[in-house]
Amino acid sequence: MSDSIARLYQAVLAARDLDPGRSRTAKLFQRGTSKMAKKLAEEAIEVAIDAVSGDAHAVVRESADLIYNLTVLWAETGIRPEDVWREMERRELLLGIAEKMPKQPVKVPKTASARLQRRPIVALETGPLHKRR
Repeated sequence: MSDSIARLYQAVLAARDLDPGRSRTAKLFQRGTSKMAKKLAEEAIEVAIDAVSGDAHAVVRESADLIYNLTVLWAETGIRPEDVWREMERRELLLGIAEKMPKQPVKVPKTASARLQRRPIVALETGPLHKRR
């Protein structure tokens, strides 16, 4: 997967200086960070709406749009995909790959062997998801 995102990132960088009249990517760069952030939020909302409505094909299409817009925003802000993967690897070492970082700081293991030991992947219950309150 990361290879595909790396290719997308390079394509976004290459399209940045194209004619905004012919390139959607160049047009986003011309409009700036605020427009990019707005497009990213719109795509995230569309993914969520399609997921709730149970339209898996639409979720796939909108997810591709979401990843594209996220990649454009990364390029605008000087973030590279490998920066994000490093953060994902750091989190995996601390919490496991399927966990979100808590709001409170997590202590980093001090020993090298502890850093290399990864938490197991845990399957979640299947069924409808409910937001925690």
